[in-house]
Amino acid sequence: MTDEKEVDQWDQVRGHLRKEVGDAAYKSWVKPMVLSGIRDGEVSIGVPTRFMRDFVATHYADRIRILWSHVDPAIRAVNFIVHSEAAVPRRPVGGNVGGGSGAAQEPSSSSTGGTATGTVATTLGFDEREAISAPLHARFTFVNFVVGKPNEFAYAAARRVADSDQVPFNPLFLYGGVGLGKTHLMHAIAWHIRKRAPGRTVIYLSAEKFMYRFVRALRFQDTMAFKDQFRSVDVLMIDDVQFIAGKDATQEEFFHTFNALVDQGRQIVISADKSPADLEGMEERLRSRLGCGLVADIHATTYELRLGILQHKVERVGIIVPLKVLEFLAGKITSNVRELEGALNRVAAHAQLVGRDITLETTQELLHDLLRAYDRRITIEEIQRKVAEHFNVKVSDMGSARRTRSVARPRQVAMYLAKNLTSRSLPEIGRRFGNRDHTTVIHAVRKVEELLDTDPSFAEDVALLRRILERS
Repeated sequence: MTDEKEVDQWDQVRGHLRKEVGDAAYKSWVKPMVLSGIRDGEVSIGVPTRFMRDFVATHYADRIRILWSHVDPAIRAVNFIVHSEAAVPRRPVGGNVGGGSGAAQEPSSSSTGGTATGTVATTLGFDEREAISAPLHARFTFVNFVVGKPNEFAYAAARRVADSDQVPFNPLFLYGGVGLGKTHLMHAIAWHIRKRAPGRTVIYLSAEKFMYRFVRALRFQDTMAFKDQFRSVDVLMIDDVQFIAGKDATQEEFFHTFNALVDQGRQIVISADKSPADLEGMEERLRSRLGCGLVADIHATTYELRLGILQHKVERVGIIVPLKVLEFLAGKITSNVRELEGALNRVAAHAQLVGRDITLETTQELLHDLLRAYDRRITIEEIQRKVAEHFNVKVSDMGSARRTRSVARPRQVAMYLAKNLTSRSLPEIGRRFGNRDHTTVIHAVRKVEELLDTDPSFAEDVALLRRILERS
């Protein structure tokens, strides 16, 4: 039981919260809370559902604890428990906690002074246990994102969205190949907004999950609840939007959701494997909408960026890896960051389990299957063929003595890709291009790197070729 003093303190805390978060958030999340009691400096607050417990623990626990400690310095922790008796509105802003109830009491979520962890998760009326927002990876933050030339523009755009109270551009559209960091940036935006502005409702999910929710809403004849869920959030983040290509009904709903949020001044962040203009099977009006904000491309990683990513991971995990091993991995595994980090994880785990130091020899032995498959996947001949096709020259021109720009530039691109996408030595690459000296290959690589920094159109051509080769 609670006494009058505790109730009075709770009223003061709620009053301060109402001023901070506004009436809408207060009615949705704070008003349904019920003070259960205070014991040994710990406040227990009852909420109607497990979903609401997780949400308020993530977004309000720390603030309630701080406000309460101002009223009563003895308060050091706030716990949330699920009570079946607690009343709750059917559809709070940004989420639907339903009308059902949990058990009389469940394990609590709490704040004891640290940062609360959890995921904003909203639920559909027909099943409150189903969370809308996908879990966020704890490691995918801005702090852990290694920035380089291929991703610096996308990173800057993501930070602007995460740091802004107003909508800087709508939508932010991130695109690039598999494993280059799109999902990492989206998670980082969500984490940052939730930490900086706990009162804002953020939903992150894949386009596949969005379609799944929509289909379920149609099946259960609960489309109004579905619309309320997605059109009342502050930030909507949809990953891999290319998945809904060809899904006409889902595209229709997404189009109207998109328009409703933009009209309300709410932020939208989208990711895909291609730019809006290149998304096949997508309605023209939707492609136009997706491209009306800021479109940021994440290019294929460079050797320097891959090496930086490996060094960052080694420092974060606290393992000792010789520089020559990191350089070997960065030069060999060029397809995507996930595969690169996976290789490093294998090497580190093997060393820890067998108790041996990490060496270049053991790394090559341990990853022989991955390295062999990678060498088999991309060959110099295939690179020459794809580059010749892209620039509309003959494959034979790759090894010819012709020096006209229309031939020399594609040849330089092919040499650059051969150096970055295969394990062949510079002299061997030179031999495959008409028995040229290895210094010619070095010159070609440097020239291409210069053009990548100064010519966006050329950089896009090279990035496209790289993606084609890595997927073949």
